[in-house]
Parts: sequence; C-alpha cells; structure tokens
Amino acid sequence: MAAWRAAGLNYINYSNIAARLLRQALKPDLRTQAIRRDESHIKFTKWQGGKPEKVVSEAK
Repeated sequence: MAAWRAAGLNYINYSNIAARLLRQALKPDLRTQAIRRDESHIKFTKWQGGKPEKVVSEAK
C-alpha cells in the first residue's frame, strides 16, 4: 500500500503537498517562477439555450 494512502490522503492531496514542498526547496529565483506557474484562475459561466448568459463566479 502506498504511504500516502496509509496516511489517509488521496492522490490529489498527496500531490499538492509534494508540489508545495518541492517549491519551498527551490532556490529563490526558481521559486518565484514556480510559484507564478502555480496560479490558476477559473471562470464559471451560466449557459442557457446554447448561449452564455453571465459570469456566475470567479475563483482563484
């Protein structure tokens, strides 16, 4: 059994923790580049009748 599963984590949680630790271990100049790549933006749009109506919410 995988150690992350034995610890009660799912793969997504394990992967997020490992990625965060890796970014913290990088040299400062590489760390800022890696942190910038980690940012994501999600936009939800309500669709009705095959056409977008309006933005419902935005998350980061």
